[in-house]
Amino acid sequence: MAPGGLPGPALEALRTRMTGEVIVPDDGAPYDEARTVFNAMIDRHPTAIAQCETAEDVAAAIRCGREHGLPIAVRGGGHSVAGMALADDGLVVDLRRMHAVTVDPDRRTARVGGGATMSHLDRATQPYGLATTGGRVSTTGVGGFVLGGGTGWADRMFGLACDNLLAVDLVTAEGDTVRASEDEHPELFWALHGGGGNFGVATSFTLRLHPLPLVTLMLLMWPPEAGPDVLRDYRDFLESAPDEVGGGFIYLTAPPEEFVPPELVDTLVCVVLVTYAGDAPRAREAAAPLLGLGHRAEMVAELPYADLQCLLDDPPGYRNYWSAEHLDSLPDQAAGVFCARAADMICPSPSQHVLFPQGGAVARGPADYPVPWRTAPWVVHPFGLWSDPADDERGRQWARQTRADVQPWSSGAVYLNFIGREGEQRVVAGLGPENYRRLAAVKATYDPDNVFQLNHNIKPA
Repeated sequence: MAPGGLPGPALEALRTRMTGEVIVPDDGAPYDEARTVFNAMIDRHPTAIAQCETAEDVAAAIRCGREHGLPIAVRGGGHSVAGMALADDGLVVDLRRMHAVTVDPDRRTARVGGGATMSHLDRATQPYGLATTGGRVSTTGVGGFVLGGGTGWADRMFGLACDNLLAVDLVTAEGDTVRASEDEHPELFWALHGGGGNFGVATSFTLRLHPLPLVTLMLLMWPPEAGPDVLRDYRDFLESAPDEVGGGFIYLTAPPEEFVPPELVDTLVCVVLVTYAGDAPRAREAAAPLLGLGHRAEMVAELPYADLQCLLDDPPGYRNYWSAEHLDSLPDQAAGVFCARAADMICPSPSQHVLFPQGGAVARGPADYPVPWRTAPWVVHPFGLWSDPADDERGRQWARQTRADVQPWSSGAVYLNFIGREGEQRVVAGLGPENYRRLAAVKATYDPDNVFQLNHNIKPA
């Protein structure tokens, strides 16, 4: 019997049924590589990792896991801060080999494999000057990102990723294949706009694309003590900024780049990051109110959207903890307490103390979808990465205290892709109480036994 409870004959039978490979602990280094996820805190040991290449492989893996009573985890990008892509003594449905992207430039659509990352998608669409809302780093898995709602640099212009979802091919808990769209399984299709991986394993997505041949990235940097004044001006700027403007207000460790003064390198700084859908002269015109605030460092670059998506990739191999709070407003007092908490983040490290703007097409999107956080104009996102296990408690406490600081201005809703395991009430808050009840009914139809529970789980009605 394989470690964790999968009998040897069952393992061989699964291998025979699959086009892809099945990796087990006895495979040594390939197994350790296959069970490594983005958060280095996560050290789980699955019974088997089914590296699927087809929807039939996915169905075979699900049936095998269910037959032998194994917890089933689903892996796309592996970016979940809670490590939901892995299960101790369980079976992992690993989709990473299913990463093909097919672009139809005439219809402005892309068909995306369930294991594709944002890099696969962005590199496939860039030659056509097309794009859709993607995660803010290229290594994010498209599947988990879209199913959770999906917010990124282009969302003020194109809406959330799920707003651009046209169809999903899904393997259910019974191993059956269904296609969900406005015309097929419409209630399931609704649930896939924010309900995550609760209803099955998504093996492909069809996404709407938009023209976006060029973007401009602007980084403006100040010492941390300038933060409160800069943030207030940034807030006022965003109130009238066009939808083409994205970005965020961020405290981070200044990198050793040519545009950074030596005295700021490896110290805490505050940064206004502006993304603009267009060339640099128009970006400067749009961001003019920010350019007279006395910044100490500046970087402006025109680049393809796909290059923007990977320019700020988070480094792998770090220990992670993040959370989020969505704000109904950002008065001066809220701006002040947000800036004050930046002093507690671990520095130097890749950690970021982030405030993202929403609005634009995000706020104008379909009100029916189970993403109640779309109406919040601001998102506080403490994003912690560090290397020393001795910093674990400090990093967690900083993120939790940041949330507590801004609680008086919170909308109560939360983007679930920005948090880990924070309890059932946070899941309900991320979906909305009425939506949650409707989602629970969909869950009862497609996964009544809650096979897919290693996620922000919705219990079957």
